[in-house]
Formats: sequence, structure tokens, C-alpha cells
Amino acid sequence: MSAQIVSRRRFLQLASAAGAFSMLPRFAHASDLDDPRMAWFRKAKFGMFIHWGPYSLASVEASWPIIRPSEKWKISEAEYRALAKQFNPVKFDPDQFIDVARSAAQQYMVITTKHHDGFCMFDSDYTNYKITKTPYGKDILAMLSEACKRRGMPLGFYYSPPDFTHPGFRDTSKLTKENWDGEPDRPEWSSYLYYMELQLTELLTRYGDCKVIWFDGLEHQRKYDGQRFLNLIHKLQPNTLVNDRIGVRGDFVTPEQFIPKAIPTKDVEVHAIDTNVVFHDGVPPASEFQLWETCMTINNTWAYNANDHNFKSTQDLIRALVEVASRGGNFLLNVGPQPDGLVQPEFQERLRGIGNWLEVNGESIFDTTYGPIQNVAGVRTTSGQDHVYVHLLEPANGTLALPDFKRKVASVRSLATNQMLRFSQNERSITVNLAQPFQAENVNVLALRVI
Repeated sequence: MSAQIVSRRRFLQLASAAGAFSMLPRFAHASDLDDPRMAWFRKAKFGMFIHWGPYSLASVEASWPIIRPSEKWKISEAEYRALAKQFNPVKFDPDQFIDVARSAAQQYMVITTKHHDGFCMFDSDYTNYKITKTPYGKDILAMLSEACKRRGMPLGFYYSPPDFTHPGFRDTSKLTKENWDGEPDRPEWSSYLYYMELQLTELLTRYGDCKVIWFDGLEHQRKYDGQRFLNLIHKLQPNTLVNDRIGVRGDFVTPEQFIPKAIPTKDVEVHAIDTNVVFHDGVPPASEFQLWETCMTINNTWAYNANDHNFKSTQDLIRALVEVASRGGNFLLNVGPQPDGLVQPEFQERLRGIGNWLEVNGESIFDTTYGPIQNVAGVRTTSGQDHVYVHLLEPANGTLALPDFKRKVASVRSLATNQMLRFSQNERSITVNLAQPFQAENVNVLALRVI
């Protein structure tokens, strides 16, 4: 374990997922929290997404260069397919992946076991388009899952229902761009669903405890007979959570590359690419809350791209985490490892920066749910068992007034300085006297102990 991880031991003990939380959020829905499948996820809040495969060699996205060929990608389908013959990530170390995640205080990981192109990062018996048939020759998923088990890092599997290499999914004599959405009207379709069943069975019986199956079904997801696979997953690993991208609702919904502007509830559907989704206007009853997770990239691409230097700043990523947590969601932040198996320095730098902030402010994120104050400019709130946490997104000088705060406050503390702050409260609001200006570059947090 690195010196940085050791220095965070006390914090990580407090914030570890995998059942270390003993307190339940005050506003959480009891029936959900009675179910450990959902309880750990609601508490974890922050995870690492890993998009990785032969496509990293060409600095292109997974699968999309053969779905929608263009000058942007500068690669033919034949060239894309041939990348697997060169893929040899000799510097891959599963412990390094875990070290990087823990430097950011991320509580779980989700790795691409198979993307739409059909390439498997595990040793499936049912295809030769897989990691063990590359020059590398080793089962990366087996290595990562063993390390995660040994080090107590919850692991989930991204599995794409589309598979462009399988003749049951589509007529593979054609280019992928002609029939990439699959052909469920062909008689071969049933053989493809059976192939999915075989591979999911491999994933759920060979690689240990799977916390999440993260489907990514592209369009017309109902063609996959999602309930069939929910039943299979629940039979093989009853505690595994399933997302919403296989034509059935699943356990949680997954906005992609955006953060909902309000709290998701169970009476709406989330569309992964709809950036204008509006949900509950205010604070919904706990029984209506919809478990959710937003996934996002650090730059503009999911896979490693040596040409993409448009990195989000550490400050912007911290603010994104706060925004997500303030609405009760999880933040699944993506890394695309390099072709050699290392995580690029720019990602590591930002993840460490988030971890530094969480070392001070983690209690305002982990084991919390959405806060009682929503839609107030410059302020985001989360709720723990006996605290409401106020995140200051804008500079604040002198005093901070919070309207419609109805819970009785016993004390106010700055997490950054551990200093107790003076405050006054009436039936309509609470006013906090700030002992010093709060610049809020990295979001300052006040902990309000409520009684």
C-alpha cells in the first residue's frame, strides 16, 4: 500500500464501502435500506468506471468508429478489428488500479467486460475475440477481481447487450454500420440471447462477488428480453444490482455525461443522453426517490485518447460530485487506461485532488442522501443521520442565510477548519455567522448537527 493510502487510513476506514457504514441516512426509504443490495450503493456515492480494450491502441472510442465511421476516427472496420492482435498491456497491475481509485476515495469499480464490438476482457469459452487470444494472453478480469476481493474493493461488470461479432446478433457479412442495432426479426436472434445467457453465467460464476451488472443496450433495448436476464442474475447472485439499460427498469437509472437538475423519482424515466430531464421540483418523499448514478468522463472520451487534452479541472469534478450527492445520486467517474495498462498521469492527478478534498469533507458525501434545501443558488445540501451538510459553491462573506430550514440545529461546524460557528435560528430560516471569508474554489462545507 502506498504512503498516500496509508496516510488516509483513518478516513478510508470511516468511508469504506462493503458494509463498514453503521448509520442509515435519516431521509432514506426504509424498505430500500433493509435490502443490502441497495444500502451499500446508496452509501458508497463515488465509483470508478473503466473503459478499456484494444481500441486504446488507436486512441479511438470503443465500438463507435465501426458504428459511425468518419474522418474523426481515421480507422476502417478491418483495422479496428485487427487491433486485438496487437493488444499487449504488459504494465497492467490490478493493484495499481485499486490504488488510483483509493487515492480518490472511490468506493467501487465497474469495468467493461465486453463492449458493443464484442471484444471480451475475460476468458469466455464462447468466443475467440477476447483478451486471452491477444499477445497479452492473460485474463484481465480474473486478475482484477482477485485483487479487488483481496483488498476489499467492490467490483461491478459492464456488459454490453449488443455484440457486433456474433452472427445471431446481426448478419456479419455486412459492415457493422449497416446493421449495428441488431436484427431481432431473424431466426438466429434466439441463439444470440442464449449466447448472452452463457456469458453472463460465466461472469457471475467464475469471477467472484459482482456488486453491479451495468448493461449498455443502445437503442430498442426491449429486444433483449430484459426480465429473462434479471431473473438469471438474481438466481446466480441475488445481491447484484442491475441498471436500467436492457429494456426494464432495474435497480437504478443512469444519466450519462450530465447531472439531473432535480431529484429523480420513481414516476419518471431517465434517458441517458437527455440533458434537459427535470424531475421532482423540490424534496420528494423518501418513498418516491429513484436510485440513480450519473457516469461521466474526465476529458471528452471514454477510452484512452492521446489527442484528447480537454480535461475537466479537479475543482469542476469536485463540484460535480457535490451536485450528484446533493440529489441523492452516485457519481461514476471514468478512466480510460493507456494501451500499456497504466492510468495516465492527468487522470491520477485529478483523482488525487478529489481524494484530498474528500479526506476533509468526506462525511458530507459518503453515507448521505439528498438534502432538505434544493434550488437555492450557490448552496447544495446533503443529509446524514444527525447532520445536514451545507456545501458553499460561491464565495460567502459575513453571514449565510438558509431559508425554509425547519429542523432544529444544535451546532454548526466548518469541516475545513473544524471550527464551531455562531448561528441564529427562527421558524423560517437559519443564519450562520462565518468566522472568515469562504472562497469556495474547492467547495467549503458546513456541518449542521440537527436534533
